[in-house]
Amino acid sequence: MFKQKKSFEELVKENKQALLKDKKAMEKIEKRIEKRHKVIKLT
Repeated sequence: MFKQKKSFEELVKENKQALLKDKKAMEKIEKRIEKRHKVIKLT
């Protein structure tokens, strides 16, 4: 019933992986916004 306690290192590692995933997602969104902005500028 109790969750297994994770070590501090495991928590840091998981947090780092989540942040890297978020960073990649943000970069994708930024690229999409830049593309739209360029298209709007051209018209």
